[in-house]
Amino acid sequence: MFGMGFTEILIIAVIAVLFLGPDKLPSAMIDIAKFFRQMKKTVGNVKDTLEEEMNVSEIKQEALAYKKELLDASEQVSKAVDVKSQVGGHLSDLSADILDDDFDDEPQEQKKKKKEPKKAKEEKVTFKKKEKPVKEDDIDV
Repeated sequence: MFGMGFTEILIIAVIAVLFLGPDKLPSAMIDIAKFFRQMKKTVGNVKDTLEEEMNVSEIKQEALAYKKELLDASEQVSKAVDVKSQVGGHLSDLSADILDDDFDDEPQEQKKKKKEPKKAKEEKVTFKKKEKPVKEDDIDV
């Protein structure tokens, strides 16, 4: 115990008997035993508490690792969704270009002119009656 041999324990016992006397020695030994028992319980409680804290810190680290993995996965999913919308837009542009080409040899300027909206003919507003065109069926010969 505490790296002491038998002779050292015997010397301590003799000194204790001399100082305490035979009357107080048994109660002093009981108090010393209670003290060592209490110290042992306290050390055990401290060990348990440290082990629990270590376990809690490990659980926190694992939870943070899972959280990081989930955030990375959600970022990848959002990128995949964005790529889908971007590719969809590009595909619609490509399909419009393919449909517009029609494999003809018209110059690009003429194609642009075709795409421009035509202006409506200007008409004058009058209160005169318009003449109807004469059909061949209406003519009597």
